[in-house]
Amino acid sequence: MFHKILIANRGEIAVRVIRACRELGISTVAVYSTADENSLHVKFADEAICIGPPKSRDSYLNVTSVLSAAEVADAEAVHPGYGFLAENADFAEMCENCGIKFIGPSSQAMRLMGNKIVAKTQMEKVKIPVLPWSKTAVKDEKEAVEMAKKIGFPVIIKAAAGGGGKGMKLVHSQASLGNAFHTAHSEALAAFGDGSVYIEKYSESPRHVEIQIIADNHGNVVHLGERDCSIQRRHQKILEEAPSPALDDKLRNAMGEAAIKVAKYIGYTNAGTVEFLLDKNRRFYFMEMNTRVQVEHPVTEMVTDIDIVKEQIRIAAGEKLRFKQKHIRLKGHAIECRINAEDPDTFAPSPGKITRLNIPGGPGVRVDSAIYCDYTIPPHYDSLIAKLIVYGDTRLEAISRMKRALDEFTVEGIKTNIPLHKKILNEHDFIEGRVDINFLNRYV
Repeated sequence: MFHKILIANRGEIAVRVIRACRELGISTVAVYSTADENSLHVKFADEAICIGPPKSRDSYLNVTSVLSAAEVADAEAVHPGYGFLAENADFAEMCENCGIKFIGPSSQAMRLMGNKIVAKTQMEKVKIPVLPWSKTAVKDEKEAVEMAKKIGFPVIIKAAAGGGGKGMKLVHSQASLGNAFHTAHSEALAAFGDGSVYIEKYSESPRHVEIQIIADNHGNVVHLGERDCSIQRRHQKILEEAPSPALDDKLRNAMGEAAIKVAKYIGYTNAGTVEFLLDKNRRFYFMEMNTRVQVEHPVTEMVTDIDIVKEQIRIAAGEKLRFKQKHIRLKGHAIECRINAEDPDTFAPSPGKITRLNIPGGPGVRVDSAIYCDYTIPPHYDSLIAKLIVYGDTRLEAISRMKRALDEFTVEGIKTNIPLHKKILNEHDFIEGRVDINFLNRYV
């Protein structure tokens, strides 16, 4: 087992990893920008090293600074969390070359799944279902029109190197295709440094269902069930739950087996998530693979009693999985609400000083956060400030418990999206489990 791990991240996920390390008896090193000098992850870690000014590119995305901090601190491993460098194959490879263990998959597996075109091509080789698509990057508007006609409208244009809804445009007719193609290309280039886009058949009102997998370095791969992530705004997840109200055991096993097949085919190790679209006819299609721990991993932990972050660390240290697929049992129901520092009506970011704070508690309530009273939320990073997770014996109990916890959650001095979550939880279709990726467009 490692003696010291550097956490190459900030906020709630950095605190989450520090807590897992502390329970495993591992020393931790936090890195931080000058804007995060008073952050909770800096206070909680055994050591802390400043790696640059507030802008991410000069600090948390600065590979040289992060690796230098690891070497100065004599850390044996780096946990990247999510975001920033978590899915940067070059960073993973540099860690490997420097003799520092990257707590995640190999750089090779990351590259296979990092480009959506390459990933879809790999899936077709092993007969994992994918929606009709262009098979390659679309080079110009003329080719985009030809491909869209062949696939059939509506189609969606997606960035090959993308994620988070950037470089993604829905197109219903040829008349709007040209503008959508150029906009998607420009957004992809600006966001990822790669303007490559492809075209895919648009599935009308599907669910977004993902399978959590975990694999060791000894050939063992299991899935930990699914998460339903259909409640989204602009392709960004807001609320997640496990298990999905749409799945039965037969469909869950089929999707789980498909996810395991993906992991084994690419030689994947550590934790990862295979994401699918589930259509109205209960047919699922591969969408992408996230080669890191997910923001929403706690809901899976709540229904499986498996600490995913600890398992990541154990696997990276060379240990075998301590359980087999037959040991995985989903119990009860869990829901996660992402609490963002933003206006609940306009969704504009709301950085600033927290003047009053009450964190909810009680049976079945968990809060993963890095905020505290008098903490000033900087304007430079993602607006996520907390994850409120609840567990119930049934889905209805989990919904009731989440409502109660949201009522207790008080954050003053800034605006949050807590009112939005309350609205979602009171919608009849949500209570009945009738959701899809367009849910918020209908009710908000």
